[in-house]
Amino acid sequence: MDIFYNPRPTPPALAFHRRLPGYAPTPLVDAPALAARLGVGRLSLKLETDRLGLPSFKILGASFATYRALCARLGEEPAWATLDDLRAAVARLRPLTLLAATDGNHGRAVARMAALLGLRARIFVPADMAPARQAAIAGEGAELVVVDGSYDEAVALSAAAAGPEAIVISDTAWPGYEQTPRDVIAGYATIFQEADAALGGRPDLVAVQMGVGALAAAVVGHYRQGGGPRVVGVEPDQAACVLASLRAGQISEVPGPHRSIMAGLNCGLPSPVAWPIISAGLDAALAVPDDLARVAMRALAAEGVVAGETGAAGVAGLLALCDDAEARARLVIGPSTHAMAIITEGATDPEAYAEIVADTLRV
Repeated sequence: MDIFYNPRPTPPALAFHRRLPGYAPTPLVDAPALAARLGVGRLSLKLETDRLGLPSFKILGASFATYRALCARLGEEPAWATLDDLRAAVARLRPLTLLAATDGNHGRAVARMAALLGLRARIFVPADMAPARQAAIAGEGAELVVVDGSYDEAVALSAAAAGPEAIVISDTAWPGYEQTPRDVIAGYATIFQEADAALGGRPDLVAVQMGVGALAAAVVGHYRQGGGPRVVGVEPDQAACVLASLRAGQISEVPGPHRSIMAGLNCGLPSPVAWPIISAGLDAALAVPDDLARVAMRALAAEGVVAGETGAAGVAGLLALCDDAEARARLVIGPSTHAMAIITEGATDPEAYAEIVADTLRV
């Protein structure tokens, strides 16, 4: 018999990330005490609290989308083995500025990529962003533009600033701007490829944070291939734009101001690129109050996991679901369930984090 077995190709985003300095899979740990509290057999936590030197998963999407956008400007994918090679390849695009709107982590990640590649960055942020998060973005060498308005207004201003010498790296889309948000979603897939390898299989239930929906789209896109776990999206009750859209059957806006402590999820409008994926693929969506995010942060701290307000949102969702008999029945949550949550950020506002988890006995 003459036969050839084709090796499974490495996904393009993962292949790209592996070439970045400092790449390593982030930890996937179990939280037995929290699993017992939830009434599930196992709870796995994917810790995105130190990813490529930043305290958030956002660098995965920002780096891959930046790379793809720069390749489009160059008209080709350059040959490179090291970051120095890539920096040299994009040098002919200078002066070029990377633009982004952010509630914190995405903008910092775009600014980091600009610095690594010898480019400029201009990051638009809402005025109510925590000073520590603003300082972190400025610390990457970016120009900080403080917008007297919401995250969604910052998005509009970043889009208006695009031009021949400035490109937007956004995780949300608008008419005529769709490819880069798709590349952001593709970049996030690295998280779940790593999780599959660490687990040697897949969980039964995944809780995922939702802002504009890019991370949730990555979860659905990954796990819906050939069947997979039940996927539940979680967002703040003060900015539940995906939940409102699902109930309306179409993209719907939740007007601001959005003032949840889960700052990375303070979004009023789902991404048009993420929407078709999550609206068809989520098993459920729920909105949680800030107090439950605080409870989740304390519970995680008791397990030795440092999670910021947005980072704990998935666990907050699991706490709400597992305390509801109807949700447990409909989502088949029980003593044999293996649940997973993504801890999407560390303590990006250290002062607020310390205040919230000062007494971890209040879980």
